[in-house]
Amino acid sequence: MQQPFFDLVDHLTGQLAGQEVLLAYFSGEQSDFVRFTKSLIRQAGSVSQGWLSLDLIDGQRHVAGSCTLSGQAEIDRQRGTALLADLRSQLPSVPEDPYLLYSTTPTSTEQVRPNQLPDSGEIVDAVLAAGKGLDLVGILAAGGIAAGFANSLGQRNWFSTHSFHFDWSFYHATDKAVKTSHAGFAWDQAAFDRKVADAREQLAVLARQPKTISPGKYRVYLAPAALKEITGSMCWGGFSLKAQRTKTTCLLKMVEEGRTLAPSVTIRENSAEGMAPNFLSGGFIRPESVTMVQGGKLKDALASPRSAKEFGVQPNSNEYPESLDVSAGQIAPEAVLAELGTGVYVNRLWYLNFSDLPASRLTGMTRFATFWVEGGQVVAPLNVMRFDETIYNMLGENLVGLTSQRDLLPSSETYRSRSTRSARLPGALINDFAFTL
Repeated sequence: MQQPFFDLVDHLTGQLAGQEVLLAYFSGEQSDFVRFTKSLIRQAGSVSQGWLSLDLIDGQRHVAGSCTLSGQAEIDRQRGTALLADLRSQLPSVPEDPYLLYSTTPTSTEQVRPNQLPDSGEIVDAVLAAGKGLDLVGILAAGGIAAGFANSLGQRNWFSTHSFHFDWSFYHATDKAVKTSHAGFAWDQAAFDRKVADAREQLAVLARQPKTISPGKYRVYLAPAALKEITGSMCWGGFSLKAQRTKTTCLLKMVEEGRTLAPSVTIRENSAEGMAPNFLSGGFIRPESVTMVQGGKLKDALASPRSAKEFGVQPNSNEYPESLDVSAGQIAPEAVLAELGTGVYVNRLWYLNFSDLPASRLTGMTRFATFWVEGGQVVAPLNVMRFDETIYNMLGENLVGLTSQRDLLPSSETYRSRSTRSARLPGALINDFAFTL
């Protein structure tokens, strides 16, 4: 895919006229998908696809569009040529864009990660063995993802990686299930076996009589997948330069009043260890890391090329983190229940939304396997609860600590293509977590 994309851009560059500049993007994948229900394969297939996106620029005017690629050079040249002609016909009709910014200093890169995945059939065999005798429901996605950038100024960038993501549940009955995931760049059978064993233990607890607790404040452990929902909500404008400058960020009190999180909280955009390409739109290269929160204090914002142009800074990312990284803490995974003592063990949260955006107040629901713990022992499953808490409480004054082990949690989204967003997160132990009903 790499050389055919560059050859296609060379072909299109030869068709430019006057002062036109062409920016070209490629995104593609070769992925296997397998859907499981009742520990049986219900649907299996493979997807091989590629997309070409072009941005034709003349001065401060530009028009963008995209088309699918066939993988056959002659057909793709015809499609690219037709797309370029269509963009050129629109260009005189669009207004100038005051925030258009693209790199005029060619910086070419190549980041090709080795394929460490086994054949997808081996992973399927491991999944079927893990679900034997149980109702396993889930979806496996595995394979290669590639992205490219090229422009008529001579810049060439390429990124490719191979990864897998298996998102599954052990279903018990009605709305009761244990949901978990296993993901990475290489299949780790031992780690998968540990997750399966943990899920089986939790499934046995779900068979017990569920408990209902009264609204109030409780000591809570948020597993990494639950913390992902919290940090994911923070990412919607929280770290965006545009949102911070226009005062629409959920971290407004950190921006304007100097509010802080706990000293143990450091949050980065860790592009070097993520799954996303190391280049931005417009041909800018991502730094390996951008620290948004350091030791609980707000640090650098994420500036897209458009925001960078508007506010006179250097672009360093998109406005939304694609490789979110929260630093590990000191709590050993095997000590979580003992450290929790008596309280609530939360595996998953969902339906999150801000109930008070300027105050960073979030509301949402527990989901799937949530447990009541007494004396460091899981006692019973909990019925669904709603919480209402601020980020400053959860990751600030009420944060007891973070776990020393973190989970890699890729996005499971497959709209149009597999997502390259990911998060690497610990679990969080929190005091006085407010459940409202």
